[in-house]
Amino acid sequence: MHVMVQHLAVFILLAATGCSGAMTSSPATVNPIAQVATPVIVATPAQNGAVIISFSDTTPNATIFYTTNGTAPNASSVQYLAPLLVASNITVQAIAESPGITNSAIASQTFAPEIPSGTLIWSDEFSNTTGAIAQPNPTIWGYDTGGGGWGNSELETYCAWASTAAPCSTATPNAYVGTDGYLHIVAVQPSPGVYTSARVKSQGLFSFQYGRLEFRAQVPEAQGLWPAGWLLGNNVATINWPACGEQDVLERVNAAANPDDNVGSIHGPGFTGSNLGTTYLFPAGVTAATWHTYGMIWKPGTVSYYVDDPANIYVTYSASSLVGLSGATWPFDGGQSNFIILNLAIGGTYPGAPNATTPFPAQMLIDYVRLYTN
Repeated sequence: MHVMVQHLAVFILLAATGCSGAMTSSPATVNPIAQVATPVIVATPAQNGAVIISFSDTTPNATIFYTTNGTAPNASSVQYLAPLLVASNITVQAIAESPGITNSAIASQTFAPEIPSGTLIWSDEFSNTTGAIAQPNPTIWGYDTGGGGWGNSELETYCAWASTAAPCSTATPNAYVGTDGYLHIVAVQPSPGVYTSARVKSQGLFSFQYGRLEFRAQVPEAQGLWPAGWLLGNNVATINWPACGEQDVLERVNAAANPDDNVGSIHGPGFTGSNLGTTYLFPAGVTAATWHTYGMIWKPGTVSYYVDDPANIYVTYSASSLVGLSGATWPFDGGQSNFIILNLAIGGTYPGAPNATTPFPAQMLIDYVRLYTN
């Protein structure tokens, strides 16, 4: 009886395992990584003591969060999305997380550059000694590409450097550094009703928080043209627009007005239209079609704009500017850095469509982009 029961038990066990011979077992699934690797902080020189820092982590699919205000980072801190400029005395701390794994240890590095106010800390001068048109520096500038109106019913298709996807063409490049040392952003009409242009951006490549930013630019003025130099928060990739905040330093539309103008605006949650935009009027007889310096001074709590002279600020915005705007929240001091965009749009709800008076090609020229300490 005992022997028969023993044989029957073995038969049942073999049948249950689907085996007719020796029993096998599947190894338990064990994550070989017990803890996310500690982030690595790398600092590369910018200008006059400033550095550009980047974070990396060897653990696959790790997400890095960081702080610059002395608090310990966690998943509610700013997410690392692009290299950022450091020009002040701060301690940077970073932590990495990955699903199902213990968080990393905190990486920490202190910077004490002691840079005086008004010091140039980063720039792109668009130098070009090649003897031919050149690609904008690919370590700084990428591109938005395609059409679809960009939320404003715009008419252009944006093209990247060397793009051959129709209607883009290398025969008529839309963004290049000329032998004249200027960045050219060119609007082209390859056929009736078809337009191409460029929107260059430092997203994912370079960003900063606070400082005095300048664009020296010459813009085209004609019906339907919409040149701009502006910024978005890196966190547009995670919380979208307008929560990321938008700072419009250079923006104007259509033919020259009398007096001519530039509009400085900010946008964010609860103020996405014309709520917080101020028109700067050029002196009599002066137009935006000549060279001007368009500047922003971004400090904790304020965003200010000027044209040609940082001593002549024509508007300053702060959280108090949002009073009376339902649901408005100030997005410019959440710890994130912002990236730069330079573009020439065609048509859209703001300027309207081009007409027979609009010249093509039309171009926006940028002599330099510079960033100074406050």
